[in-house]
Parts: sequence; C-alpha cells; structure tokens
Amino acid sequence: MTVNSGSPGWYLRRLSRMGPREVGGRAGDAVRRRRWRSARPDSPRVTGARFTAVLPAGTIAAVPPDAAKRLVAEADRLMAGHAEYFGVDRDDLADPDWWYDPKTGRRAPWGYAFDVPYRNEDAVGDIKQIWELSRHQYLTVLAAAYAVTGNERYAERVAEHLRSWWAGNAPLRGVHWTSGIELGIRLLSWVWIRRLLDGWPGAAALFEDNPVALNQIWHHQRWLAAFPSRGSSANNHVVAEAAGQFAAACAFGWFPSSARWRADALRSLEAQLRNNTFGSGLNRELATEYHGLVLELGLAAVAEADAAGVPVPASIRRVLLRMTDALAAVVDNRLRPPRQGDADDGHGLVVDGEGTDRWASLLATGDAVFGRLAWWPTVTGTDVRTPLLAALIRPYAENAAAPAVSRPESRPAHFADAGMTILRGPGEIWCRCDGGPHGFLSIAAHAHADALSVEVRHDGVDVLADPGTYCYHGQPEWRQYFRSTLGHNTLQLDGGDQSVSGGPFLWTRHARSRVLAVDTSDASDVSDGGTARWCAEHDGYQRSVHRRRVELTAASQELRVIDEVRGGPRRAVRLAFHLGPAINADLVENRAQLTWTRDGEDRSAALDLPGQLSWRAHRGESDPPLGWYSPGFGRKEPTTTLVGTGFADGAAGFTTVLRFRG
Repeated sequence: MTVNSGSPGWYLRRLSRMGPREVGGRAGDAVRRRRWRSARPDSPRVTGARFTAVLPAGTIAAVPPDAAKRLVAEADRLMAGHAEYFGVDRDDLADPDWWYDPKTGRRAPWGYAFDVPYRNEDAVGDIKQIWELSRHQYLTVLAAAYAVTGNERYAERVAEHLRSWWAGNAPLRGVHWTSGIELGIRLLSWVWIRRLLDGWPGAAALFEDNPVALNQIWHHQRWLAAFPSRGSSANNHVVAEAAGQFAAACAFGWFPSSARWRADALRSLEAQLRNNTFGSGLNRELATEYHGLVLELGLAAVAEADAAGVPVPASIRRVLLRMTDALAAVVDNRLRPPRQGDADDGHGLVVDGEGTDRWASLLATGDAVFGRLAWWPTVTGTDVRTPLLAALIRPYAENAAAPAVSRPESRPAHFADAGMTILRGPGEIWCRCDGGPHGFLSIAAHAHADALSVEVRHDGVDVLADPGTYCYHGQPEWRQYFRSTLGHNTLQLDGGDQSVSGGPFLWTRHARSRVLAVDTSDASDVSDGGTARWCAEHDGYQRSVHRRRVELTAASQELRVIDEVRGGPRRAVRLAFHLGPAINADLVENRAQLTWTRDGEDRSAALDLPGQLSWRAHRGESDPPLGWYSPGFGRKEPTTTLVGTGFADGAAGFTTVLRFRG
C-alpha cells in the first residue's frame, strides 16, 4: 500500500497515535506559527560578547598524524567543490546553492517556513539532500583543517559560506527553518566552527562581533524553545534539539534568554536521554544508527557543559556510559554494530575525513571519557574527534558529581528490555536475534516490520544480511520494501507485514514479540561443544503466532533456525533470507552453496533450506522490489535474496541450517 504522508487520511492516522497532551501542544504550536508569520523580531542588541569556550592548550597537538592527514585530504576535496551525500556527487561546494537538490534537479520554494511542503518531493526535491549541506558539518571539517594546519584558506572558505547561508536564509524563511533537528545540529556545528577557528584573526568578526550571526543564533534558539518535538515525535529529534540548544546557550550565552534556554535545554536533554534509552543502554528506537547519533549528541552536549563549567545531572553521564558499554557489547569482531531499523547516515559532530570508522571513534571516545572494560573489543584506527572531546569532557572517574555505577563484568549478550540477543561462535560467527518491541513511542517512526529476524556475519562479512533503509521520502515503493517483513530475514504470512504501516514514519498496529528462552553461553569454544540458543515469538499475524528458535553450535560451526506457525487456518508462507552483497550463491533445489572472499582468502558455507517450501533466488528486481542491499542512505546495490514459498497448516516447522566451513 502506497501512503501519502500529506493526505487527509495520513493526518487522521497520525492524530490517532497522539495523546490529549500532545494534541494540545501541537494546537498551541499551530497558533504560534500563525502569529510568527507577521511577528519576526530582531535579536536583542548584544555588546561586549566574548567567546571563551576554547580548546585547552595542546589539544590540537594530540591529534594523531594519520587522522590529521585524512582530515586535510577531505578538506581539500571540499575546497575543490566536491562531496558526496547519500550516493549523489556534488561538484558545486565552492559556491553552493542552499536550496538545490542535485538528485532531482529541483529547488525548494521560497516563502514562510511553515508553508513549505517539505515532505513533497515533487514540490521541493529530496529534502535530505537539501538539508544535509545546511547542517554545516562540512564546515566543521574545514574549520578542523584550519585548526590542524593553520592554513587560513580553510577559515576564509568557512567564513564565506556562513555569510552566504546567513544572507540567504533569513529567519523563518525557507526550507531550512522547518525542522528542529536541523536547527539543533546546525547550532552545534556553529559552536564547533567558532571553537576550531579560534586563533584565526577573523573569528570574532564572523561570530560575536557580527550582528547577522548574532541574529541567526538568537532566532535558532528562539525557534527551538518554541517548537520542541512532542509526544509521539519525541525521539532522536528532540535529543538533537536539546543538545544544539544547550550547546549554543553555553558557548554563545550572550543573550538575555541564554540562562533560561540553557536550563530548559538541559532539563529536556536529561529527560529525553533517559526516555530514549533502555536500562541496558541500547537506544529505544531499536535503530542502531540513531543509537550512534544520540550518543554523539550527548557527548557533545556534556563537552559544552564542562567547557562552560555548567553542572549537569549525574544521570546524563550515566546514560552515556551505559550507551557506550552497550555499543561495545553488540559490535562484531570488526567493530560493526547491528544493522537494525532505519539508518540515514546522520551524525552529531563531524570533524574527520573519509575512512574514519564511526564506531571505533565512539568507542575510543568512550575509553577516554569513561574507561574501557576488560571485555571491550580492541579499537584500532585513529580519529580527530576523540582528542577534541576528551580535552573538554572531564573523565568520569575524576568527576566528583558522577557516582560510582555498576558496569558489566563480562560482555553482555542478551538485552532483555530491547529484545536483542547476540550469539557468537567460532570463526568469528556473529548472529543478532530480534525479539524486542516493534519500535519506540506510539508511531514507532524508525521501526521495520522485522520481528524475529536474524542477522548473521562471518568475520564481519554480512552472510544473512539486514538489507538496510535506502530512502525516507519520495520513493514510497522503496521505502515500503526496505522496512517490510519480506525485506528481512524472517517469515511472512499471507503476503502481509507483521505490523501495519500508516505512512513512511508511522505504524498503526505493532507486532508484539516476547523472548521465551535464551542461553548465551559462549559457543566459541569448539572443545567445549557448546550450543547457544534463543527462542521467541510474535503475534503480528492475526489468529496465528510465529515462533522461531535459533541454535548456534560450536563444534560444527552450525546455525540452525526453526520456524513454526502456531494456531489459525492454513496460511500462505514466504520465508526470506537476504544474502550480503559479497556473497555468491548457487541454489539447487533447497540447498544454496555460498562463497565469498575476505582479506584475499576464499570462504564458503552451505545453506540448507526447508524442503517443504519451493525456493527461488531473486536479485536486483524492481517490479516489485526484491533482492537489494543498501550500504548507506540513498544507495542500493543488487544482492541475492532466497525466498521459499508454500503453506503452513500445522505440520512440522521449517528448519534452515547454515554451516560454515573451515
């Protein structure tokens, strides 16, 4: 079903997921938007402003040389006008058009911000392409290159682009004033740009001595104070809004409202970090990239607090500590976390060049701030961001306001509140089993219909892969596919999804899953002959329950998946297994021989599929979509998907066996 996110039906479905308090808050927002249409005051007059939230002496010298080299190479590409966003090359960054979408060739319309139909690609273009450049994270890269090299051409380009953006995006005019997450991240970028340009002779004239900059900073914060994400939308967006508002109110605390904005943002940040995070430390959206985004935003906010000497509640540091330990627990041996739920390549703070590993960087920062535990994986590689953040954030152990907390003595494998279980075996076998909630809050905006799905890797290579996300707006058939049940390694009944979609970021009925049994005893010791087990079920199919068991046996390097359909009438079944893009598959009847290469070494596995079903390999099909893998937002590539069709009528379960060789 194709759903128009701007149709009357969509608005009714969206309204049905709100509580009375949220409805009242949104009604107030609507009144305020109408009033602001004709009431756009100038910012208060500011005199004598000084920027004091500078990096401590010696910080830049601590940046590893190879990380600095990657940074400068990236900065030089940007200086030459080249960048890639979501699979689309841009060559206009020397003098960018702030409203242009290079993917569709469209320009966003001008006008009062809240009149811009940003969800309509036909009218606006691909909004992600337009917004991304104006997060100004490419400018933080250029500013970091200035800090590392002292070459003023980077600083001058930053100043030129900021002046251009401020001149062309007057407060409340145009598409860049429609979404709070964009304003929040942009403010955070501006704080770091000013910090990294400190020492450049033009820094003060660009920011604190510039009435245009002051007006923009004030209006950004006024907007965020007036229109916070509410209720069913209070996910990662509200964290970004609070973090950006707090960072700006700390570093640019030059306005009469700064103290109030700072206090309100800190209160919101504390509540929303807690609300968005399970007790285990995993993000409640169950979308791994948003775990990374929220962790980055939280660390950046604490850095501003410590730089400004603003006390923060101990609970904020505790949540970030739990998030960091959880990330260390779920990554595979190559430091790749699960590919679960939506992913849009969003970052909180970017100061690194291409080739820097995001997750290694976060774990390195976690080590510097919180201290690594003995079971943490070894972090290889370097980055620029870690020494910058570590220079500002007080180490947890040295913070008197941070009480001692109990941290896991061994690597957690089962996160009961999130329903995530990681089974590990010999030969670096890694398997994620999903038995958790459908998503976060009543709309579960970034969830996929993936209950009981599995994701299997061998030495970091996707074997049974989660296909990813690919897109949000503008291509409803692809949005629908990548978050569908058929688009995951799980079982579909009667051609429908386990959960019911009401729009591209809205689910009107959620499948309920529960984990029945878990034994995560380490299956990596072949001599022990151990077997790790997991069993869960969900009720997403009316009148029937899908139950799945997964067993990982050490000695045989064997993963066994058993699916059962319990109750209800005879049901049509489709069982899908999506292979990673590196996997070649030779399917003969119900056996697939899998081969791939890792670090120059040939590897293989055999996949024995249930004989009760009729199996077919699909690759790169578009009508309808099937057989695709999205390595990042806006990008997709053909891969092999094996689909078995048949019926479930109370007979024995469907057993799939994956055996690795060597």
